[in-house]
Amino acid sequence: MQHSPKYDYQKLLTRALDALPKDIVVKDRFQMPKGIIFYEGNTTILKNIAEIADIVNRDVEHLFKYLLKELGTAGEIDGERAVFQGKIPENRVQERIERYVNRFVLCRECGRPDTKLIKKNRTLMLKCEACGAIHPVTGKIRKG
Repeated sequence: MQHSPKYDYQKLLTRALDALPKDIVVKDRFQMPKGIIFYEGNTTILKNIAEIADIVNRDVEHLFKYLLKELGTAGEIDGERAVFQGKIPENRVQERIERYVNRFVLCRECGRPDTKLIKKNRTLMLKCEACGAIHPVTGKIRKG
C-alpha cells in the first residue's frame, strides 16, 4: 500500500503567505527618514517632523520629546514642523533621528520597522508585528 503525503507543502506555504497582511509581506527596504533642516535666526527648524513620525509610525510628541532631550535644548511643535532653540548642526539632528529609529522603531530580531510600543507593567516594550518578538526598550543609549 503506497503512502501519499497528507499535505502538500507548497500549497500550505502559499495559503499561509496569502493569509498574511500584505504590508508585512512587502519586501521593500526600510529607508531611514531624513530630516529637512534649516535655520531662522537663532533657531533650528526640522520642517518634516510630522512626516518622519508618520513614516516610523510613532507619535509626533514622543519623537519631539526624545529630540529635545537628546539635543539638550528647548523648542516647540509648530504645525508640521519642530522649532528648536539655537543653531544645531544638521548632522547632529539627523543622528538623533537615526538613534530614535534604532531604539524605538526597528526590531532587534528581524530589523523590520513594523513595530508598536506597548507597556507591560511599567516597562516600555517594542513588539514586532512582523516576527512577533518583544523586547524592552533600552534605557540609555551610549553616546557615540
